[in-house]
Amino acid sequence: MVVKSTFWHNKTVLITGHTGFKGSWLSLWLQQLGAKVIGFSLESPTQTNLFEQADVSTGMKSIIGDIRDLAQLQLVFREVQPEIVFHLAAQSLVKESYSDPVNTYTTNVIGSLNVLEAVRQTPTIRSVVMVSTDKCYDNKEWAWGYREIDPLGGHDPYSSSKGCMEIMIASYRASYFPAEDYAQHKTAIASARAGNVIGGGDWAADRLVPDILNGIKNNQPISLRYPHAIRPWQHVLEPLCGYMLLAEKLFMHGSHYAQSWNFGPNDDSAKSVKWIAEYMLKKSASTLQVVMDNKAHLHEAHYLKLDCSKTNMELNWQAKWSLSEALDKVLSWSPSDKYSARDLCLQQIAEYSASSVRNK
Repeated sequence: MVVKSTFWHNKTVLITGHTGFKGSWLSLWLQQLGAKVIGFSLESPTQTNLFEQADVSTGMKSIIGDIRDLAQLQLVFREVQPEIVFHLAAQSLVKESYSDPVNTYTTNVIGSLNVLEAVRQTPTIRSVVMVSTDKCYDNKEWAWGYREIDPLGGHDPYSSSKGCMEIMIASYRASYFPAEDYAQHKTAIASARAGNVIGGGDWAADRLVPDILNGIKNNQPISLRYPHAIRPWQHVLEPLCGYMLLAEKLFMHGSHYAQSWNFGPNDDSAKSVKWIAEYMLKKSASTLQVVMDNKAHLHEAHYLKLDCSKTNMELNWQAKWSLSEALDKVLSWSPSDKYSARDLCLQQIAEYSASSVRNK
C-alpha cells in the first residue's frame, strides 16, 4: 500500500475541485511526487481556506472555472491533454443541498456529466477517478456496511445527486468505454466512495470538526445537531491514498479496475458526533461544554458504514491511522511562524507515507 513516486513523476494530472479541502491536500501530495498538476475549479468557497493558506498553487497550474461550463471545460482538457483525471469538484454539504438543491444537482450531476463528456473527447486520458460519497447508497440505517453492489439512493438532495452521478458514470462506462473494447479506447473510469474526512485546513461551514475548532478558538460552547449520529470518520490522507492507488491500477491494468470502490476506516473508527466533540475538547484541555441543539432539523442519516472488503483485497488498501491518531493530527495542525500550513501538510503526508497499516 505504497503510492509510488516512480509512477507519478512527470504524469500529467488534471484535478477538478483543486481549491477545495480534499483537492488542496491531493494537489500538494501529487506535487511532492513530481506530477505535472493542473487544477480546474471555482474559487474556494470560504474566506479562510487551505488552498491559499498552504500556497497550493505553487508548483501547479491553477485554472479558475466552473465544471457546469462545458465549453470551458472542454477547452481546458484539449489544452492540457491529461493522462489522469481526478474529479473532486462538487457541492458536498448536506445542509446546503436542502437550501439550494438546484445548484447541488447541476454541480454534482450536470458538472460530472460535463467531465465525462470532456474525458470522452480526450484520447490521452488513461485513468479517471470520479470521487463520490458513502451517502450515495440507499441508507437503511442497518448495522453492517454497504457494499459496492448495494442499491443506490439518497434521502437528501446531496445524497441523491451522488446516486445520480454513480448511475451516470456506469452508463458512460458501458456506452463509451466498455471493457471488451479497452484495447481501442484505452480509458478506464472508476468511482470512489469515501466516508467523512477530517484534517487540518478544513474551514467549511456546518462541518463538525471545523465547528469544534472554531468553538475552542472563540471560547464558545459546542452545539451539536445530531450528537448520536455515527459516521465512518477518517483522516483525509486515507481516501486520497486510495484514490491514487486506484488511479495507478486503472492506468496500468485498465478496465479490470473500472468499477466502484469503497474507501472507509476500520470498524472501530465509526463513532458518534458527541464522541468526536468530547475527545477533541479533552485533548485540547478545554473546559467548554457540549450542548444539544434541540431545534427541528432537516433529515440526515443517523448510522452509515462502508464495507471495504473489496478495496482491501483487490487494491491492497486499508486505513492506516486510528480515529484518535487522525484527530490528534488535526489538533496538531497549527500553522505558525516556524511551520507554515504548507510545511505542516507536507510533513503529515510524509508521516502518513512512512507509516504502516496496524491492527486497531
